[in-house]
Amino acid sequence: MDQQTRIEVEAAAFRDLLAHLNERTDVQNIDLMNLAGFCRNCLAKWYRAEAERRGVAMDYAQARERVYGMPYDDWKARYQAEAGAEQQALFESTRPRHADTSGGH
Repeated sequence: MDQQTRIEVEAAAFRDLLAHLNERTDVQNIDLMNLAGFCRNCLAKWYRAEAERRGVAMDYAQARERVYGMPYDDWKARYQAEAGAEQQALFESTRPRHADTSGGH
């Protein structure tokens, strides 16, 4: 696969991932973090970091709106549930394996 096709395939896969996450509003970020070590906020941080590496000014709110499909506060009010004690404990115990969102490759 040539580089341009790879980039296009990766971009399409990212759009499909966002569409899937937007359909699965029942899946909480803390559950994603506990299971996979990343969540929607991580995606937004990676998105912002890559945009800035390419000279595109973008703040975290703009990146989250791209990932969430709406302003974060709206998504949070509509879909975010309170994390239980067990979820929070698991989050802390898995913290060392959480994604690096500093934007480095």
